[in-house]
Amino acid sequence: MNVFAIIGRVVLSTLAEIGALSRFVWNAITHIVRPPFFWRLIAQQMLRIGYFSLPVVALTAFFTGGALALQIYYGGNSFNSESIVATIVALGITRELGPVLGGLMVAGRVSAAIAAELGTMRVTEQIDALTTLSTNPYKYLVVPRVVAAVVTLPALVFVADIIGVMGGFVVGTQTLDFNAGVYIKNTVDFLKYDDVVSGLIKAGVFGFIIAIMGCFHGFNSKGGAQGVGRATTNAVVTASILILAANYVMTSLLFAN
Repeated sequence: MNVFAIIGRVVLSTLAEIGALSRFVWNAITHIVRPPFFWRLIAQQMLRIGYFSLPVVALTAFFTGGALALQIYYGGNSFNSESIVATIVALGITRELGPVLGGLMVAGRVSAAIAAELGTMRVTEQIDALTTLSTNPYKYLVVPRVVAAVVTLPALVFVADIIGVMGGFVVGTQTLDFNAGVYIKNTVDFLKYDDVVSGLIKAGVFGFIIAIMGCFHGFNSKGGAQGVGRATTNAVVTASILILAANYVMTSLLFAN
């Protein structure tokens, strides 16, 4: 019977967590469309989430594009490697690696920061003080971060796509001795508008996941400094897992036909 009790507690705890997250997401979405709007806070969060994440996303994309070009070349050197490398690097970066790796890097940086910030505010009762001062904590704390993440992630991924393709171009022309004009022509010929747009759609969803997970775990943290540490870890882990799961679902839907 102890085994069944343990299973029951786990199931009930999981259902309670899902219910709390669903309620939190609903509150966040409904408050996004309601006035007042704190435009200054949204602009600050866009700067913190988007602009300050640009270096790490750009470096990740550049080296990923270069490594992808090398792997494709060595794996397919018995074929027309020049056209294969250019095509697969462009498609792989814009469809998958750009949004996914960009989302994971931003999740590690931003979700942790949001959870730590809001968790500290929760354990020091600053969120309760906002409620006492008739300031809605969802409008003041959650909405600016969610809106900023949803807006800036596609912009970050668009830059990552460009830099990732450029990384493959640099490796292809400087290390693998490909013709620069042919490489660019193959990239332009095979890369379609839908490939880029699908990655940007994914990025918007990933931005929502990153901000929601950071806000949810920080908003509901408890237990002092240890609770804030747990909230930070949980935010990064859950955001990363949900990004990978959402990527699979959206890939299945976007490219089903």
